[in-house]
Amino acid sequence: MNSYRWTILASSVGTPVMYLFAMGVGLASLVDSSGAGTFGGVSYLAFLAPALLASAALMAATNEFTYPVMDGFKWRRVYYGPHASPLGTHQIVNGHILAVTLRLAVMSVIYFAIVALFGASPSPWGWAAVPVAVLSGLAFGVPLMAYAASLTEDKGQFALVMRFIATPLFLFSGTFFPLDTLPLLLRWIGWISPLWHGTELGRALTYGHAIPPGLAAVHLIFLIALTVLGWRLAQRTFARRLGG
Repeated sequence: MNSYRWTILASSVGTPVMYLFAMGVGLASLVDSSGAGTFGGVSYLAFLAPALLASAALMAATNEFTYPVMDGFKWRRVYYGPHASPLGTHQIVNGHILAVTLRLAVMSVIYFAIVALFGASPSPWGWAAVPVAVLSGLAFGVPLMAYAASLTEDKGQFALVMRFIATPLFLFSGTFFPLDTLPLLLRWIGWISPLWHGTELGRALTYGHAIPPGLAAVHLIFLIALTVLGWRLAQRTFARRLGG
């Protein structure tokens, strides 16, 4: 990652910051003037910021758990060197996940600092949105890692994931507007989306968005369960591909 650190910085932090300026500052001036009270008594910027924080982590995780996994098995076969050492396959999986977790944590801290400078996190618990965003990225990315490990050829599957899974989740997970404003036909996309669950928790932490404690627990359990399920599947797939 160090070899393309400027690309990471530009894509992982620069892109959501541009969204923050365009939607949270530019569009917000129109939204706030005509939709007072629509977002629970806070500005559109405060409403939008935790969603962009979580979505940035999810998109970064999508990148790091797809092509690099294929690279490890097929193109440069970088997993086979460690596997020839005393390291087990579970340690290779854990090492990849830990590296991506570190990337998500660093970029989320930087982005949250920018959000705080804009005054979009008035709650003293706003900092806790950072680990929630990281968990949201892992909840989507680690199961994707297991899927990527099962592929033997790149036939455009990752591009399809971005276009038909990641992008719809970004658009229909209550990122830019409350999920309950969508028709019921589309609302289910948010319910199964790690991004929506992470965004709801992030909003509760950054500006006190009111959610029942039981629902907050459901959000957290959902994210943890997806991460653990993906982790177990990835370990099993890596063991099968690498031969134990």
